[in-house]
Amino acid sequence: MSTVLTQTYKNILVGVDGSDQGNLAYQQAIEVAKRNNGRVIVAHVIENKVYMMMGYSSLNDGLLDQETESAKEILEDCKAYAKSADFTQVETVITYGVAKEVMCKELPEKYDVDLIMVGQSGLNAVERLMMGSVSSYIIRHAPCDVLIVHPETKK
Repeated sequence: MSTVLTQTYKNILVGVDGSDQGNLAYQQAIEVAKRNNGRVIVAHVIENKVYMMMGYSSLNDGLLDQETESAKEILEDCKAYAKSADFTQVETVITYGVAKEVMCKELPEKYDVDLIMVGQSGLNAVERLMMGSVSSYIIRHAPCDVLIVHPETKK
């Protein structure tokens, strides 16, 4: 007896940070959403706790302003890519907090997410430390399906 999988994904969450891995995950999310007549929620999470832990509290506002401007540029690029792919069902979100918690709990609940797409973490130790921990956490704790986008899947 064979089972036919008929799962469709209507609300796809993808996090972007300007990295190649994040951009590829976003591009693939657009394709999945197109096939499923869904929407993409593309989020950039600014980890404001990092600045406090590093002792930059007096500079916190300036650093957060810089990060926010950078996030806006990244998300504008995402909108432009969606337009070039003839896709309009994209919602952009800038949020502040701990990326793995925001991506795994807050945003899925707020947007009724049924698929989270993440890029494969980089190969060097620093990328694994920063990105891998977020991806690994999402895989283990997500309230929905998770799709890992590997670099070689781009066509």
